[in-house]
Amino acid sequence: MRRVARPLLYVGVLAIVAGIAKAHATWVGHYDLTGSARFAWTALFAGIMCVTAYGFGLPDVPRTRAAAVGGSVGAAFTGAVAMSIVQLFVGDALLPRSVVFGSALLLPDWYRLCIRLSAGGRLRAEARARVVVVGRPDEVAALELELQGQPERPAAVIGHLTPEAAAVQPDGTRPLQLLLDQLHPTVLVLDLAAQQHDGVVAQAGVLHERGVRIRTLSAFYEDWLGKLPLSELERASLFFDIGELHRAGYGRAKRVLDVPVALGGMVALAMVAPLVWVANLGGNRGPLLYRQIRVGKGGGTFTLLKFRTMTPSGPVGGVGNWTTEDDPRITPVGRVLRKTHLDELPQMVNILRGDLGVVGPRPEQPHYVDELTDKLPFYGLRHVVRPGLTGWAQVKYGYAGNESDALEKLQYEFWYLRHQSLRTDAKIVGRTVRSVLGSEGTGR
Repeated sequence: MRRVARPLLYVGVLAIVAGIAKAHATWVGHYDLTGSARFAWTALFAGIMCVTAYGFGLPDVPRTRAAAVGGSVGAAFTGAVAMSIVQLFVGDALLPRSVVFGSALLLPDWYRLCIRLSAGGRLRAEARARVVVVGRPDEVAALELELQGQPERPAAVIGHLTPEAAAVQPDGTRPLQLLLDQLHPTVLVLDLAAQQHDGVVAQAGVLHERGVRIRTLSAFYEDWLGKLPLSELERASLFFDIGELHRAGYGRAKRVLDVPVALGGMVALAMVAPLVWVANLGGNRGPLLYRQIRVGKGGGTFTLLKFRTMTPSGPVGGVGNWTTEDDPRITPVGRVLRKTHLDELPQMVNILRGDLGVVGPRPEQPHYVDELTDKLPFYGLRHVVRPGLTGWAQVKYGYAGNESDALEKLQYEFWYLRHQSLRTDAKIVGRTVRSVLGSEGTGR
């Protein structure tokens, strides 16, 4: 039911909005809905409600009853307010208030029903994905912690052995087979040491014939968690096709899609810039824009543009310290700009110039790149593609405030390089919309 819950939610939105609009047209306005201009605006409103529902994480993200209620009500009324703002901007009542706010009153119940369906499916999926791990205790602990977050596919670790304990014993005992006969897992995960141990691999082959899925630790991270663990990476494991390098059509199509997005963003930038300038006079005195040198595709540098959110300090574009989410240098106006992500709008200029794409690894400052290249294995690989306004690491992990965070994000960036495609980019854009509407910060 989990896979059905999301399309069912969207179908319900369309049915409820269209039903209320049709009822108003028939019994109140006495007009033909499909033959009027309001039909197109009804479709737009339904689309807005679908986007806000996705943005609030419905129906998948809420895990508690309070989160389900809050997300359902928040999504419905955010959509209604968004439509009201559109009508205010256009200067006309495009849809009757009874349609807009009537939908906002009815949809939360539908949202909660879909959330329950999704939750039931998630629990059944977790019951199906029963995992036994053969690996070091620290690897098992890290994997269990990862699965408690927001995995791409839910699973639960039900047992584990070290490679030595799992191997065939001198007396012929097969501990791994005995454990799996006892626990009945659906997935067996082997770390690098286990893969190189003949006594473990032999037992895994027998279990594979019985229907147990076998995954390397790296493959399990990739499929279930959307990342490539650095502890499992070898140089040969990074020899995979990268969209921008090995598929010329993808690179061209990506750029063709980036440009209209940037042009639309430039319109928003022109509207917002005067308001930010006025706000800066009161609570963010200093230059309107912040310029900083970042490393781009191929290791070259460019000047990244943003609305300034911190007190001016040091030379513009100079070397700075890691920025934390609650950095005391952030001004009151800057805090609002960061929370709403409006500070990112000037980067539309960077996208038009080709410095950035809409999706890609976030560009870092040159001195951080130098430090991280020395400390993190294969860090330079992230620079073979154009950096982006948003990326897989940003939507999966969020803010990077130190080297440990940079290491964590690098594992997600390797996953993106391996899976770079228009479909993956669309998925990331959708997750970014969800992150912004859900007020979850993305990494800088």
